[in-house]
Amino acid sequence: MKLAVIWLRRAMWLMGLAVLLAACGKEGPTFTSLDITGNKEFAQDFSLQDPQGKTRTLADYKGKAVVMFFGYTHCPDVCPTTMAELNQVMQQLGPDDAQRVQVLFVTVDPQRDTAELMGQYVPAFNPAFVGLRPADDAALKAVTKAFRVVVNKVEGSTPNNYTIDHTAGIYVFDPNGQLRLFMRPDEPVDAMAKDLKTLLS
Repeated sequence: MKLAVIWLRRAMWLMGLAVLLAACGKEGPTFTSLDITGNKEFAQDFSLQDPQGKTRTLADYKGKAVVMFFGYTHCPDVCPTTMAELNQVMQQLGPDDAQRVQVLFVTVDPQRDTAELMGQYVPAFNPAFVGLRPADDAALKAVTKAFRVVVNKVEGSTPNNYTIDHTAGIYVFDPNGQLRLFMRPDEPVDAMAKDLKTLLS
């Protein structure tokens, strides 16, 4: 995952620079996470399939803060760790606030991450979490490009035994459907929970 770390740092630097340039004189709440409010470099919506094959967009989660994480089920480290941490975040929020947050796990490996597998893997971390997948390779390229997620397939010993280096970041939309935050997976759980509470208030 060394390449993924390098790409994440590069992406964070570029996003930080863009936010600083766009945020001069802006007033508003203070977050621990990177505030990307108003940044037009990232997609403001998505169109992905849930485990039942239904197409989901941001409008389906209107009124909720949407926490969107890109990963894949065969990921050996950062993906399961991040999903477990997001479950801890939901616990810290408490039942009332947690009901107003929707965590979405978007696979960057639809070849192996079938709808059935997504329907089993993602809710194992939290029954309220939803797994989404691009319909095909074109949709995968479109959504990763739109959110500036770098994806690099690393071949393994067999055609089906490969890993994927990818940007490990969490995108957060507020209940009004506006993209607001970019969270790092290594952020403390309590800091992520605090930022979400701020968005919900």
